[in-house]
Amino acid sequence: MTGRSENSSGRIRGTGKRRKQPSRRRRATVVAAWTLAGAVVVGGAGLGYAYVKLSGNLKAVDINAALGKNRPADVDNGSQDILVLGSDSRSGANSEYGADEGTARSDTAMVVHLNKGHRTASVVSIPRDTLVTRPDCTSDTSGETVAGERRAMFNTAYEVGGPACAVKTVESMSGIRMDHYVEVDFTGFKQLIDELGGVEITTTEAIDDSHSHLHLQPGTHTLDGEQSLGLVRTRKSVGDGSDLGRIQLQQAFIKALMEQARSVGVFSNPKTLFDLADTATKALTTDSDLGSVKKLTGFANGLKGLGSRNVSMVTLPVQYDPADPNRVVPLEESAKQVWTALEQDKPIPASATAKSAGDKGDAGKVVR
Repeated sequence: MTGRSENSSGRIRGTGKRRKQPSRRRRATVVAAWTLAGAVVVGGAGLGYAYVKLSGNLKAVDINAALGKNRPADVDNGSQDILVLGSDSRSGANSEYGADEGTARSDTAMVVHLNKGHRTASVVSIPRDTLVTRPDCTSDTSGETVAGERRAMFNTAYEVGGPACAVKTVESMSGIRMDHYVEVDFTGFKQLIDELGGVEITTTEAIDDSHSHLHLQPGTHTLDGEQSLGLVRTRKSVGDGSDLGRIQLQQAFIKALMEQARSVGVFSNPKTLFDLADTATKALTTDSDLGSVKKLTGFANGLKGLGSRNVSMVTLPVQYDPADPNRVVPLEESAKQVWTALEQDKPIPASATAKSAGDKGDAGKVVR
């Protein structure tokens, strides 16, 4: 994307041509980060006539049946933990981002912990290149057992075993049972942003990224869906150019998106609400416990009071792998602090991320 223009309010609106097809490494989807906001906009969709249409949009996966009983305990303390993923599938409308090779990876993952009362939340981003011990999984396509692997990239869990394997891997890492699973794709992310009328962000410095094809001058911009996707994929030209820096951009953007959803009168305008709900439900794959509009509405209604100021976002504490600087490994003691805080429904202490390579650098200051 190139250029910029000013709208009637004097704010800069990014403009330009459709981005070129990215390379395999750059094709990482990050739309999962904004599924929480997507669920919020579905929350008021209590229009009886719309239930059948909207429910027909949803795709659901029975995680409980796939994983059985060998899982962490289901702690009933009023809090909830949701694994939010984005797959990089190139099938269907996503083919414009690369060739469909028959597999997909979860190139961004976030564990969203809703505290008791659902008035605050903690979000833990898991870098896609984190080396983990992936457990044995059952392939969601062939039904065959896929052997576990030490030092496997986290995002391969989805590739070899689909949503259930991704959930199983996160539960193995954290010791926390995931109450729900939500996945969204490239096209759904873009359409949701466009239905919202774009998202306003302010850049404190220029972004000129040939890989994500995003070019913005310092200032306030209203980004459409395509431009927003470019922003959250930006890495090389911001901060130290690492995936950890890109996560900071993503975290800043999700907060802007949440505020945008609240500011456009989503819950007071039935047509806006229905259009957003229609778009959001088409974009979502959920666990079967959320796999109907009635269930998803009940869940999302509980999020109405959740604003961006009440959401704390951190990256899983990691260090660069001594054997491969293109990979990261969890800092075990620090990561344990993070997971323990979620399990006990407490805020994540600052000491948990103090030694981490994540949540540092200048990338998080570029967008607000």
